[in-house]
Amino acid sequence: MASEIKKLYVVFGGELVDPRGGDYRDPRALDVRSIYDSYEEAVKAWRAASFQTVDDAMVRYRIAPIN
Repeated sequence: MASEIKKLYVVFGGELVDPRGGDYRDPRALDVRSIYDSYEEAVKAWRAASFQTVDDAMVRYRIAPIN
């Protein structure tokens, strides 16, 4: 019997080169919040991180699937 692969998500962010783009100024300095096993938990973490930097247009957080 094959087991189902659980989806994982990572929440990360950092300073962008240009707020209209998606390139990070220093990828080595990215703030990786954590890895989550549900999209709902990842959204909670993304929301918390995004609200902390809401006044800085150059900082962006994202949720990315990793499998």
